[in-house]
Amino acid sequence: MVKVVFMGTPDFSVPVLRQIIKDGYEVIGVVTQPDRPVGRKKVLTPPPVKVEAEKHGILVLQPQRIREKEEYEKVMALQPDLVVTAAFGQILPKELLEAPAHGCINVHASLLPELRGGAPIHYSIIQGKEKTGVTIMYMVEKLDAGDMLTQVEVPIEERDTVGTLHDKLSAAGAELLSNTIPLLLDGKITPAKQDEEHATFAYNIKREQEKIDWSKSGEEIYNHIRGMHPWPVAYTTLQGQVVKVWWGEKIHASRNEPGMILSIEADGFVVATGNETAIKITDLQPAGKKRMSGTEFLRGMKLQTGIQLGAEE
Repeated sequence: MVKVVFMGTPDFSVPVLRQIIKDGYEVIGVVTQPDRPVGRKKVLTPPPVKVEAEKHGILVLQPQRIREKEEYEKVMALQPDLVVTAAFGQILPKELLEAPAHGCINVHASLLPELRGGAPIHYSIIQGKEKTGVTIMYMVEKLDAGDMLTQVEVPIEERDTVGTLHDKLSAAGAELLSNTIPLLLDGKITPAKQDEEHATFAYNIKREQEKIDWSKSGEEIYNHIRGMHPWPVAYTTLQGQVVKVWWGEKIHASRNEPGMILSIEADGFVVATGNETAIKITDLQPAGKKRMSGTEFLRGMKLQTGIQLGAEE
């Protein structure tokens, strides 16, 4: 029986781990990130992969830095035939990459060489792509740059969010891995090098990237909102207060000053952008309050046309 060490951390990784177990491989260990404080009360919470591994009685390792010798040697001591990673969050050292007989492979949520990095799902929507996918590749000591083994395309629908696309890609990745491992073990795959000239990057989202730029086109802003939903969530400012924008609809309107409230409707308010596609905000969260519908927000807020969003910090 082939002995596998699985390395992953968030929800995306869980279906991949389940598939490896379902396919009958001997998962001799799971490596994941340390437990982290979560929420306002900073409750120490295990990563989803740890929770799943413990359900199956699998050994769990949680190194702060896998590149430290004492940490990667713990993995090598398990003598895996294959290491599989999916959204683990750390680059593996050369010693570990070279240890398993069948190498270390990674399940990455993009059509490489596009969107290397930690936020490929976000960027695929933010950039308005019509398709993305999953690539399984050999791991190297460079960010998502290894030779590719297999790939599958996944269409991006007009109303897809990071949440919905995440689930589609996670399922697609698990299925692709299930089909890839037997071919890999039998030596039936010829790895393909990535074209470095076409490499793009999807680094982790920073706070300043979450803010809506109302001078952009309505189409770009719509993609921005759904490319931040349901995490980390796009935001703007309204009368000096931060407001998270959970959802907005594209509405045709006369061009006006970007960020200006053009009209107030029963289920939200319409905001001008950099072109004739305005955004009607229908789902939002004022600072310090719960998420609410546009209708609920307008009940408690006397909003007027002509007010400028994003004008103040």
